[in-house]
Amino acid sequence: MKKILTLGLAAAIGAGAAYSQSPIDAYRLSQPDLKGTARYMSMAGAFGALGGDLSTLSHNPAGIGVYRNNEVGFTLDLDMQHSESKSNAFTTGVDQTKFYLNNIGFVWTLRLPSTTCPNFNIGFTYDKSTSFNRRYRGAINLTNSLSNYIAATTTEGGYTPGQLLGETDKDDPYNPTSGYGAPWLSVLAAQGYLISSQPVKGYNKPNYEGQWNSNTSGIGYFDVTESGCVDSYNIALGGNISNVVYWGMDFDITHMSYTLTPNWTEYLTNAQVPDDNDVLETMNSQWTLSNYYRCTGTGFNYKLGLIVKPIQELRLGFSFQTPTWYNLTENFWGDLDAVFTGQNKDPESVLAQTPEGYNTVNFRTPWKINASAAAVLFNRLIISAEYEWTKYKSMKYSTPTYYGYGNDYGYWDDFYPYPWDPWDPYAASSNYDPYISNDSYYYTNENIREYYRSTNTLRLGAEFRVTPQLSVRAGYSVVSSPVNDDAKSYMIETAGTVPNYRWDNTTNYVTCGLGYKIKNFYIDLAYVYKQMSSTFHAFSPWYNFNEGEAGYIPNKLNVETQTAALSFKNSQVVLSAGFKF
Repeated sequence: MKKILTLGLAAAIGAGAAYSQSPIDAYRLSQPDLKGTARYMSMAGAFGALGGDLSTLSHNPAGIGVYRNNEVGFTLDLDMQHSESKSNAFTTGVDQTKFYLNNIGFVWTLRLPSTTCPNFNIGFTYDKSTSFNRRYRGAINLTNSLSNYIAATTTEGGYTPGQLLGETDKDDPYNPTSGYGAPWLSVLAAQGYLISSQPVKGYNKPNYEGQWNSNTSGIGYFDVTESGCVDSYNIALGGNISNVVYWGMDFDITHMSYTLTPNWTEYLTNAQVPDDNDVLETMNSQWTLSNYYRCTGTGFNYKLGLIVKPIQELRLGFSFQTPTWYNLTENFWGDLDAVFTGQNKDPESVLAQTPEGYNTVNFRTPWKINASAAAVLFNRLIISAEYEWTKYKSMKYSTPTYYGYGNDYGYWDDFYPYPWDPWDPYAASSNYDPYISNDSYYYTNENIREYYRSTNTLRLGAEFRVTPQLSVRAGYSVVSSPVNDDAKSYMIETAGTVPNYRWDNTTNYVTCGLGYKIKNFYIDLAYVYKQMSSTFHAFSPWYNFNEGEAGYIPNKLNVETQTAALSFKNSQVVLSAGFKF
């Protein structure tokens, strides 16, 4: 057995195709968060019909029209996170604390000599609109192995041992999009002795087996770290009409930075490990699959909002937010580090690595609509409710070029209602579909629509003014799961050499806070408790749909996914201060 393996051939031919986006990545980059000023967060974000707060510029921009004075302010956020995983008899917890600058901004009010349009307002804010920071880890008493999942998918793909081991230079042997090569996960597994080619009588195509068999037992460990944020720079314009209708629009430039570092380790007893001739030996196997993925880029979106005050005691709000259109740059790599120990044999180690890959892609986040209502009673009590609908099925990847059928801004899209050029006689008279052939993300976008659904967010908030200077606040928010129930049992498309994924369930927020004013100065304090449960999957389930049919491989078994229950509990202490003049 070779002691060290590095994929030098792959480095020479490039690694751009080592990572192709998956629906899982789309949600990772679009996951929601509750961020803003302390007053906004203490009322659980139920501010769509109220306005007059710096957070509303990026929420319902009509809130800027409520302003009658200039304002400057900032917000600090202390985020204390606790994650916990449970699987079988294993329970593992992780704690981490982060400190953020949530918000800083100003609003300038221009008073006009008109009773119909008494003021025009301009505002600018910086918001940390999303924090990706999260870490979780745990252990699973295994009933199967990631190596068997890779073996099943490699067999299904029909990849030859020569392609996996870099023994052929036909086109690009490591590039799946070329039509010849194998995916990187299969390459690493073959180079690292996790899978081996095993002939089956009567079957003349490559067949692969993993390390797990009926006598194997073991434990799997996962350690996943997500970090980064979305920074938003908002420029808002707005005003009011006769102090009844308030309007606003917001132009938002965003910067995304996201890093994912997942590790999966298996400790297997009585595993079947191949030698250099693919002869299986019973050995103890310990290996770790490590990955690094970093995504950065800039984007923009637009928001439009209205607040209507038919009577002094009632406010009605509505806003619409376009998707954020991103141009993203990605860097990624993966490696497999393994140690095998046999009876009366010294331990043997193997290292298989991918070169660092690079890619650019366009990405479109979901679009949102928001409706809200608030009652202002006795000049002391505010009760607010808000509903938001987010269409996660509309997330989309596309190639970052101007021409092409798969792009959001494709040249032909403006002219042809067909997925092919009607002036092309070959395309019009055959099954040729250039829409699919030119859009490398077509099937990924189709899977996004299968895996995800629109979410419903309900926010409730209240504020009571105890004295002219002191106010108390409370709120509650619930966000429904973005995952289709059926998708939880699907075979899932993942990208590159990252086989694990997470399905998020309902998210709940419970909030409270205080506000204090001294003349033109204000200070607000909020406490936010966030609770979310998820399910961690070490890899996708694999189902063999060919059983009983010609060409069925008897020893290619179904592979059961390995899961753990996750819970995330975050406590935030938020402080805002500002000055109105």
